[in-house]
Amino acid sequence: MYKMIEAVINGIKVEVKEGTTILEAAKKVQIKIPTLCKHQDLPPSAACGLCIVKIKGSNKMFRACCTPLEEKMEIITNDPDIVAVRRTVLELILSNHPNDCLTCARNNNCELQKLAADFGISEEHFKKFLRQIPKDSSTGVIELEPEKCILCGRCIYVCQQDQDVWALSFLERGMGTRISPAGDINLGESPCVKCGQCSAHCPTGAIVEKDDTERVWSALRDPEKYCVVQIAPAVRVAIGEAFGVTGANFTNKLYSLFRRMGFKAVFDTNFAADVCIMEEASEFVERFAHKKGPLPLITSCCPAWVDFMEKFHPDMIEHFSSTKSPHEILGTLTKTYYAEKNNIDPKKIYGVSIMPCTAKKYEITRSNEMFASGLQDIDVVITTRELARMIKQSGIDFLNLPDEECDHILGDYTGAGVIFGATGGVMEAALRTAYHFVTGKEAEKVEFKTTRGLKGIKESEIDIAGTKVKIAVAHGLSHVEEVINKIRDAKKKGEELPYHFVEVMACPGGCVGGGGQPYMVCDALRKERAAAIYQDDDDRVLRCSHKNPYVKRLYADYIGKPLNDKAHKLFHTEYKAMPVYKR
Repeated sequence: MYKMIEAVINGIKVEVKEGTTILEAAKKVQIKIPTLCKHQDLPPSAACGLCIVKIKGSNKMFRACCTPLEEKMEIITNDPDIVAVRRTVLELILSNHPNDCLTCARNNNCELQKLAADFGISEEHFKKFLRQIPKDSSTGVIELEPEKCILCGRCIYVCQQDQDVWALSFLERGMGTRISPAGDINLGESPCVKCGQCSAHCPTGAIVEKDDTERVWSALRDPEKYCVVQIAPAVRVAIGEAFGVTGANFTNKLYSLFRRMGFKAVFDTNFAADVCIMEEASEFVERFAHKKGPLPLITSCCPAWVDFMEKFHPDMIEHFSSTKSPHEILGTLTKTYYAEKNNIDPKKIYGVSIMPCTAKKYEITRSNEMFASGLQDIDVVITTRELARMIKQSGIDFLNLPDEECDHILGDYTGAGVIFGATGGVMEAALRTAYHFVTGKEAEKVEFKTTRGLKGIKESEIDIAGTKVKIAVAHGLSHVEEVINKIRDAKKKGEELPYHFVEVMACPGGCVGGGGQPYMVCDALRKERAAAIYQDDDDRVLRCSHKNPYVKRLYADYIGKPLNDKAHKLFHTEYKAMPVYKR
């Protein structure tokens, strides 16, 4: 049982659990204390100094983000002295920050810019001291601009502690302190796995995704190109946040939007997720029921996890599903199956994927298997954030668009296809179909709710016709380490394996919390986005991938059956060990 304590903030009584910080307590009584270093996802670092407050009986100022409330405390958060100090702190931060807001990727979406406006800072009272550090675009995915860094430490904590990648660190001291890949190398030479969580948590434009929107506009203007588009499941439940709406599913308005933007065909990644499950569930049945291959089988839809595995855990490659991610499968089908059926020259098809993920930009270039159509299967990836910018540039009144349908041949999906967007969704979708493949029957209940939720590692046993299947779902790469080490230890000791089937997502919450999603994500938003995805699943008449009539037609008319030679050529990939990074 936790202890409750009472205090007073700006004359308002507040009662909170013991250990609650002043910053958190103030929010409960609708008092906003400004901060640049604190993010809801992360523990306090007290780096920026903006959240200072006064406590009666002390002549000091305290940082609200890291000071716990104590019984009978009397706190002032907004007197003239405090406001003046905060203004000075902001002016000092701005004296080390470039004045290029108009050309910055975070213009009008920057926490520093907003606070400068809130405090009415219109003059420079301190001499500029810019660090003259060059931009790093070496990954082709994540762009690092250290000049814009305010040294809040958010990205470093996420990279080192949440993701366990350790690609970023602080170098030097004092006025020379800067953010950099460890060892002062290029980000592209570092262990970076392109997950984008650093960019998702950065308060300024110091870390952003590579902007590919002009490539899309250029293709749409080109009369020789046949532009097609697909949207990932997590995009539809997050795009509304760019327009002030949370927790809503905008699937049908997105279909309408894409046609108005000029796309010739509008597909849905969820269709290919159903295809992915046909292949991945078949792989699992082959290994689990027919003993053809090592267990556990580990899912492979997340390119940041694939990169992480190849760099840090190459001994796990034999356990990896060879099935490509859904958007790559759809890209392949667009330039083969769809092109043949519609008598379109595949060389003219320009495939655009709209993803919640920065690592997808890397994935489309990673190997020959991503060129299974004979061409690059996906031509460009843009994130949810980039799509939001394109919508605003287009002048289309997105929220008031009429609902439309996708192009059914590569668009119709089941509930299993859409739940890919949340952690545990791939596992749940695969189990729905694996149950059918093993038993020849349909599961009485298609929900496997032990896979759901934001717990870092979810372990359970599923009964398939009297046989127990041990599963694990991990999201956030630091949690993945725990699962992988558990598997490795059991193998070394010759013990019974802890799992038969494992799902991994690099980003906390899965794709709903992807590195390319709208800024200021927190668990409350992850839950809202996931709830909208699961509602779509609940609303579907068909909720299992093997029941999708268009998937059935694809296999009957074009592929044959899962895991055959043609399926392997079009839907599967290979992995290779990278230089092993030591941490």
